[in-house]
Amino acid sequence: MIKNILITGGAGYIGSHVAEILLKKNKKVFIVDNLSTGHKKLLNRKAKFFKINIRNQLKINNLIKKFNIDSIIHLAANLIIEEGQKKPDKYYKNNVLGTKKILNACKQTGVKNFIFSSTAAIYKEGQYRVSENSIIKPKSVYGKTKLKAEKLIKEFAKKNQINYGILRYFNIAGSSPSGKFGLINKKSDHLFKNFSREILKNNPKLRIYGSDYKTKDGSCIRDFIHVADIAEIHFLILKKIDKLKISKILNCGYNKGTSVLDVAKEFKSQTTKKVDIIFAKRRKNDLVKIIASNEKLIKFIKWTPKFNNLGKIVKSCISWEKKLIN
Repeated sequence: MIKNILITGGAGYIGSHVAEILLKKNKKVFIVDNLSTGHKKLLNRKAKFFKINIRNQLKINNLIKKFNIDSIIHLAANLIIEEGQKKPDKYYKNNVLGTKKILNACKQTGVKNFIFSSTAAIYKEGQYRVSENSIIKPKSVYGKTKLKAEKLIKEFAKKNQINYGILRYFNIAGSSPSGKFGLINKKSDHLFKNFSREILKNNPKLRIYGSDYKTKDGSCIRDFIHVADIAEIHFLILKKIDKLKISKILNCGYNKGTSVLDVAKEFKSQTTKKVDIIFAKRRKNDLVKIIASNEKLIKFIKWTPKFNNLGKIVKSCISWEKKLIN
C-alpha cells in the first residue's frame, strides 16, 4: 500500500498539481523544495513542507526515515533549455548529482517506488513521432542531464530492488481545474505563459520563433499535454508499478501535434482585442517537430485524457494569469 509520498520540487508548476491529485486520493504528501524556482504560493497547505536542497543527502534520508516514506516523485530540476546551454555545471549539479543524492538517501529505507520526470528532449532530432524505443541522442545540455539521471535510476533500482517509473514529458501547459495552481515562474520561457501574459495587455503581440520550418504552416509542432492530465498520470503509474512490482519508461503526451501558430490563433480567438502575431527568427535549439507515441502509456494504465483540448488549455492559462494579476 502506498501511504507516504515525498515530492521533490513540490512547490513548482508540475509538483503542485501532483500534490493536489495525491491529497485528493487521501495520501500523505511531503514536499521538499529549496524554492529557487518553486513558490510558496504553490505549496499545498495539506502537505508537509521542508525547505531543503535535494543535494543534502543526510537531511533527505532523515526525512524519509522519520515519516516512513514509501514512494518518491522526483520532479526537482533545472529545465530551461537556453539557460542549460549557458550554465552546464549548474544543470549537471542539480539534475544529475541531485538525482544521485536523492537515490542514495533511499538506501536502507522503506522506499519501494521512484517516479522520475524525464523529457522528450532526450530523443534524437528529426524522428517526429517518437516511441520509447526511438533513437536517443539529446541535443541540449538539459536533455543530456536528464538522460544521465535516467541511467542512474535504472542502475540504482536494479541493485536496490525498487520499482521505477521514468516519465518522458512532452510539452506541458494549462493550469489546474480548481484554479489554485498554475505556472508562476516568468523566467521559464514557456509558450503558453508568454502568450497568456501578452494577451492581457492592451495591444497584444504574440511572438513566434521561426516561420520557415518544414511543417504545414512554417512554425514548430509540439505535443502539448494539459498539466492536470500529467498529474493524474503520476498517480496512476505509481499505483500500477507498486501493485505489479515492475518498472516502466513511458512517453507522456497526447500523440497529437499542434503548431505554435495554431496556439497563437487559439489565444487570439479567446479575446476581443486586436492581436498581432509576429514571426521572429528561429531559436538555436528548437526541434522542428516532436510528437509522443503514447500507446505504451495508454495500455499500461488504461488512460483516457480528460483535458485533451487546445481551447480548454488556453482558457485555463488565461484564467490563471488574470488571477495572478488581481
